[in-house]
Amino acid sequence: MRVVLWVAPALLLVGLVFVLRFVVRGGRHLGTPGQRATYAALRRANLATPALRAGLTPTAATRVAPHLQALLGTPGVLLADGDGVLGAVGVDEEHAKLLEPHLASVLQTGQPTILPASALACRRPTGCPLTEAVVLPLAVDGRVVGTLAALDDSAPAGLLRLGGEVARFVATQLELAELDRSRERAARAELQFLRAQISPHFVYNALTAIESYVRSDPDRARRLLVGFAEFTRASFKSHGQFTTMAEELRLVDTYLELERARFGDRFDVTLRVAPETLSVRVPSLILQPIVENAVRHGLEPRRRGRLTITVEDADAEAVVSVDDDGVGTDPTRLQRILSGTADEGSVGLRNVDERLRAVFGDDHGLVVETGIGAGTRVSLRIPKFHLATAQVS
Repeated sequence: MRVVLWVAPALLLVGLVFVLRFVVRGGRHLGTPGQRATYAALRRANLATPALRAGLTPTAATRVAPHLQALLGTPGVLLADGDGVLGAVGVDEEHAKLLEPHLASVLQTGQPTILPASALACRRPTGCPLTEAVVLPLAVDGRVVGTLAALDDSAPAGLLRLGGEVARFVATQLELAELDRSRERAARAELQFLRAQISPHFVYNALTAIESYVRSDPDRARRLLVGFAEFTRASFKSHGQFTTMAEELRLVDTYLELERARFGDRFDVTLRVAPETLSVRVPSLILQPIVENAVRHGLEPRRRGRLTITVEDADAEAVVSVDDDGVGTDPTRLQRILSGTADEGSVGLRNVDERLRAVFGDDHGLVVETGIGAGTRVSLRIPKFHLATAQVS
């Protein structure tokens, strides 16, 4: 019994020594004080970034203010724009009111300023932690869109320099947010423009083909009319800018069914699709304009021809090619069309090229091989795994 009582404290002591050594080693693994400070600052910046990428809004300002407070090391931080305070932490209504004229001044002049204690004299008799402040502009594309204020019991030049760096960080994220919105607006406008461009020609041809079967083959006319309705519904409904390869191919098939009604046996289509590519996310209306270009500018002038659509699985990418044995075109003229310097031509093809480059980068634009009388091959590469901000329809 005595042995057991003696062993138990000994085991407890050994355990405590082991835990202490583990804690000491763990602390050592965290790095030097400078490394830990850098880690903490980078972590705070990373936590602030998502909110700032939403733009300078009340919600974003409220979410990001605590992170900016930690970066600045001040008891009070406030964000404002031309309409007033957007978000703050550690700043009461009285101090926010005292800051208003100074916020407006910095917003107008774009010049940072240090506010002495006389500018923030509050009703608290002693011990106020917010006696001085620095107010800094937030400039996006050369335009001051807001202000950042850091409040402390003193505002030395060091705080002004630190605040300037934090303000530049905030402004950079706001610039990126504006760029994201601009790209989204541009892509949406391009998509709407593309729909408007392909509509008149396609609608006229489709309705003409349907009309030709109304008396001779009413059942086929009815099927074509249903297909036309499905195609227009899919093309013009309001949806995200991304869809799946399967949906895009289904839209192409509906379009080709309507074109076959015009061409009959003179129009031959071959479709080869790797099953692994069907779930790949692709920009909406990315294939149909290419196919329409092949039909309209390649095969239609000949009144006959062959069209081959291939979708291959290439590891991290889906490779799509559209081949026609039509009349082809002059490569120089095609280059002018894709660059936007031609007065007329395939607007849809240029639009697809621009949207691919905007979404995936310049190395993912259209590759066109053609020549007069040699037909045309249009190919493109879609990354299988990419971050699409738009929703799939």
